[in-house]
Amino acid sequence: MAPTFAEYIPQVSAAVSAGTRRVYGTYWKRVIEAWGHRRLDEPTALEIKHLTEHIRAQVVIRRNARGGRGGRGAAEHLIAALRCLYNHAIADGLIAEADNPARKVAKPRRLPSTRRGLADTRLEEINHVAATTGNDPALDTLLLRLHIETACRRGGALALRPRDLDPDQCLIRLHEKGDTMRWQPVSPTLMKHLLDHAEQRGALEHGGQLLRYRNNEPITTRRYDHLWVRLGKHLPWVATQQISTHWLRHTTLTWVERNYGYAVARAYAGHTDNGGDGGTTTTYIRASIHEIATALAALTGEPHPLATNPPPHQNP
Repeated sequence: MAPTFAEYIPQVSAAVSAGTRRVYGTYWKRVIEAWGHRRLDEPTALEIKHLTEHIRAQVVIRRNARGGRGGRGAAEHLIAALRCLYNHAIADGLIAEADNPARKVAKPRRLPSTRRGLADTRLEEINHVAATTGNDPALDTLLLRLHIETACRRGGALALRPRDLDPDQCLIRLHEKGDTMRWQPVSPTLMKHLLDHAEQRGALEHGGQLLRYRNNEPITTRRYDHLWVRLGKHLPWVATQQISTHWLRHTTLTWVERNYGYAVARAYAGHTDNGGDGGTTTTYIRASIHEIATALAALTGEPHPLATNPPPHQNP
């Protein structure tokens, strides 16, 4: 007899990676609330669809959600969380693959992104407001420079530890979604500020997360939320277009692609070969870390120890 959702979900949660648990955990809790007493083999595809629509209707839309994406995202994640759960149940021999109801429910179609690269003048406005307002301009400008230089995701920045800094080669180690890890070049100026920040805010003493408030407490995603809300109050176009940290990633990667080509942009972004976006050809067009460093040197106008040629004086 198949176990109940309340019995089986904690087992799966303990077996998956921290990243998977972080994404699906909220939705597994909702499944337990709705069906905790039921066995895995009881719900039908139609019942999953009903639960999906119920959860979708209760979503609080975030500031930067695009065109109803908040509800679509919740529906997509719930179905993905159930598919993950049932895949483990199939592997454990608890249900047959043909009896997997989650596979019979289609995920919502993703809407095209409205994000795009920002103009130089817009980046200057954002940096100016961040540097002249708020209760911690040093932290906010460091965050912006980190994301503009590396095109990293918020999770990558929040996962930074002092041990992830390589000052000799001006590299930082980024841990991002899908449990990926990569070394990303940064400018000597950014490296100096990261080291100073780590020393001044207790990251070296306390260990753990590098980016911290003045009271030495680690920052969370709330710092980003507060930053963009504040920027939106001073720059109406930021609020109107729902600009977020991910727009900085678009900005940098667009510039890299236009100036150094697709292969370098793909490596700069940290995209892996299993993403399915380029077929087997991507096996043969991998860019090296030296090419990434060369693009960064041009982006920042600063020499980099791993760059293969002097940077031209041009910025995104």
